[in-house]
Amino acid sequence: MKNLTPSLGTPQSTVEILNKYKFMFQKKFGQNFLIDTHVLDKIIRAADITKEDFVVEIGPGIGTMTQYLALSAGGVAAVEIDKALIPILQDTLGEYDNVTIINDDILKVDLKELAERMNGGKPVKIVANLPYYITTPIIMGIFERHVPVKSITVMVQKEVADRMQVGPGTKDYGALSLAVQYYAEPYIVANVPPNCFIPRPNVGSAVIRLTVHKEPPVKVQDEALMFAIIRASFNQRRKTLQNGLSHVPELGISKELTVRILEELTLPSSVRGEAMNLSQFAEFTNKVICYRHQPEFQV
Repeated sequence: MKNLTPSLGTPQSTVEILNKYKFMFQKKFGQNFLIDTHVLDKIIRAADITKEDFVVEIGPGIGTMTQYLALSAGGVAAVEIDKALIPILQDTLGEYDNVTIINDDILKVDLKELAERMNGGKPVKIVANLPYYITTPIIMGIFERHVPVKSITVMVQKEVADRMQVGPGTKDYGALSLAVQYYAEPYIVANVPPNCFIPRPNVGSAVIRLTVHKEPPVKVQDEALMFAIIRASFNQRRKTLQNGLSHVPELGISKELTVRILEELTLPSSVRGEAMNLSQFAEFTNKVICYRHQPEFQV
């Protein structure tokens, strides 16, 4: 690849490309293109991209951030769902020989297979300006499928970034906070105002880096059960844990069992899920599994 410099990232260059291809924004894809080179630089620095890295970019749009990634990484796979953007990407990325454009829905792409095929199974880095309406399904899909990933550096709605990093007792704390913190260490890199995008979103944004844990910070015997318990405990935030869990019959956790376990964990019987940390949810889950082997608690 010859010496290249990014040709995109400003309002003028973005508008020129959009006009050249008569591109129409699709609301269903949540498209907001970055037009601030300072923010782009921050994302690349935060992701700590080197020539040793293979990057999967989700939603490259017209290829603005892809150009920056291509100059820093060993290779890039850019996954774009909108067919109308593929000719534009072939134009803006034509000179970058380390970029592969994939026209597909990221929720349907087998990222484990992609990492195996394009990076020899070694962990990849994920970078994205995510469509806000599917941020959580994308991130949780990556974690739950145990895709080999070093880090995820993404632009998301500011409110969602806040939720990912907060702890118990705060209004933003919830199932997403616990899930993200089980799999990774979250760090908000920068807040990004609406005027850094075309078209302008109605909400503020933030760049967050999720550094994936080599080992989860807590030991739990059944991940799926723990997250089912977490979801049930936050379905109705104002309910106590015992009421929240007893209203989900498929969990098979009675009020009596919940109270007994809470006593063993020295937690009040009136405790709500929003007051419990990840370690306490893991301990609670392990005790549920233990009690299920005792006849008097079998459902």
